[in-house]
Amino acid sequence: MSIFRGLRIKDLLKSLNQHNASLIRQINGTLNREFGDYIVEYDANYRVLPIFSTPFQLCFYNTTPGAYTLALRMGTVRSESLMRWVWEANRGNPVGENATFSLLGSGNLVLAEADGRVVWQSNTADKDVVGFKLLQNGNMVLYNSKGNFVWQSFDSPTDTLLAGQSLRLKGPNKLVSRLSAMENKNGPYSLVLEPNRFAMYYKSKNSPKPMLYFDSTDYLMSGKRALDVLNFTSGPETDDAFAWELRFELSDAGTRILSRPKYNSSLTYLRLGIDGGLRAYTFYAPVDYGAWEETFTLFPRASGQECPVAGEMWGIWAL
Repeated sequence: MSIFRGLRIKDLLKSLNQHNASLIRQINGTLNREFGDYIVEYDANYRVLPIFSTPFQLCFYNTTPGAYTLALRMGTVRSESLMRWVWEANRGNPVGENATFSLLGSGNLVLAEADGRVVWQSNTADKDVVGFKLLQNGNMVLYNSKGNFVWQSFDSPTDTLLAGQSLRLKGPNKLVSRLSAMENKNGPYSLVLEPNRFAMYYKSKNSPKPMLYFDSTDYLMSGKRALDVLNFTSGPETDDAFAWELRFELSDAGTRILSRPKYNSSLTYLRLGIDGGLRAYTFYAPVDYGAWEETFTLFPRASGQECPVAGEMWGIWAL
């Protein structure tokens, strides 16, 4: 039984342009597909929607039977490498079979249970939405008749930033780790953009107040300068583009180079991990095997060392 059976195709067609209307007609042909055959992150089961821009594809996945998350997958079948989840609509609030994902005639994008209960929405009703598009950088957007973005998935991160995505003081200002590979709920670690730094916190079960475990002030060399935006970017190191840079761009506080991959690293994401680590992973599409590489880590783990913190066992991190 497909999770997409209730998909409101007519509502989608009313709001999309001719290109996107053609795309949505393809969805109608996938309503009875079985689970996908390829290996994905968290060893999940998944069903695909034919909304894609290689290497990204919108899917429903679950790690618990009957509890689905609407998510964006990154990776390709051709690469024979693990495909990973880089955006989620409804973490901690899964939907069941016969749920619907709809772009209504009002312009509101809605994920709802079979009984009509709204689980997630874009809050874009009556805002002149005329189309939906999945961009090449993995950003999903609703746009108006002037071509301006009314809503974008880059404004609602969970634990991941794609290259070109930002945290902002007056906007999405934090990442929250996943609880575990099997449990898609908020975990104990968070990365929060604050007025002149980003700070990383751990919230113990034994204490309601999060504990600081990383302060970026020295790392970013930002001092007391205002830090309104933290933009994760990737770009060529020189005009020849022989090597690339992964960077934090810091509004008025300059740039911090994170690493220098020796190939095009535009398909990179930054993840606050289940263990509280901060790492970047790059997908290099030209290769058929081993397309993923860890291209940055903020906390290289000291091998075999642990220390107790507030009754919890933490790994020791070394910069």
